Amino acid sequence: MTALSVVSLLPTLVMPEPEWPDSPALPATRVAGDDAFSDDEENVRLMLRVKEGDIQAFERLVEMHQSMVIGTACRMLGSMEDAHDIAQQVFLRVWKSAPRYEATAKFTTWLFTILRNLVFNETRRRSRRKEIPLEQEDDGHAPQQFADHTAPAADQITQQEELEQALDKAIAALPEKQRLAVVLRRHEELPYEQICEILKMSLPAVKSLLFRARAELRKHLAAYLGEEP
Repeated sequence: MTALSVVSLLPTLVMPEPEWPDSPALPATRVAGDDAFSDDEENVRLMLRVKEGDIQAFERLVEMHQSMVIGTACRMLGSMEDAHDIAQQVFLRVWKSAPRYEATAKFTTWLFTILRNLVFNETRRRSRRKEIPLEQEDDGHAPQQFADHTAPAADQITQQEELEQALDKAIAALPEKQRLAVVLRRHEELPYEQICEILKMSLPAVKSLLFRARAELRKHLAAYLGEEP
């Protein structure tokens, strides 16, 4: 999905102003090491412009966050096609919610909360329809392509790929809250406090959730870790 594919749908949505004013050009992306403002301040700055109907600012937000949203959705659903569909719904909700947006939390927390709701709705819909278990789905796009790991040496590629596939399969088998907590912590490297806000859980509850999830993953990966199951 590209930013343009989302923006092309905007005329079908409701915003306060039907006629779009010309938007001033966005400044160039700040260079690394510039501490004048944080990433979240940049997100909020752009979102406040989206609130005023700025399509260019919205497109920039999509470009900045679509990879993260698609990657998380893919790990949660085990399907690249579904991940693209969910990501598009996430950004359309961002657009439709813009008039009511208030910077009361980190932008990424708000974004992941929208994603959480949509992903959980989809997993529950699948459960009601008794679809194929997530860990058995295969649309030709393995979720592990988003994995954040250092490229292994040539003689370790097969073993590393097998471990990644086994880990993805084990994560996919976790209950939805455990799965999302693991994905947010392992792949997005979010702090516990932010995961608490996204899952609407206390810090002890999130730590307990992750402890149980890691214990379950270790059990599934015992053979790869050289441990007794």
